[in-house]
Amino acid sequence: MSFTFSQSILFFGIISLTTMAIRALPFLLFPENKKTPKFILYLGSVLPYTIIGMLVIYCLKDVSFVKTPYGLPEVISIAVIVLLHLWKNNTLLSIGAGTVIYMFLVQFI
Repeated sequence: MSFTFSQSILFFGIISLTTMAIRALPFLLFPENKKTPKFILYLGSVLPYTIIGMLVIYCLKDVSFVKTPYGLPEVISIAVIVLLHLWKNNTLLSIGAGTVIYMFLVQFI
């Protein structure tokens, strides 16, 4: 599907306005001078871990442990990520090294 120039301007304008509105909405709903509801604080403390868990499950959903390579690249990469994170407590290092090792293993196993 191709857009005309005016359709492209309208499309990107709507996307830009929607993005700006979504970014401004929390500041409008929860101004600095009002107390943030406990439920929102609870969600802020729980959702990051929930989302990471969902991403891990999503990434592993198609891994086959009964066909070659038996999920070895994924298991080894996850082990490296966990061990590095426990050792160095550096998220960027853990995820970066795990990604590099996974890509290497996928190419050569």
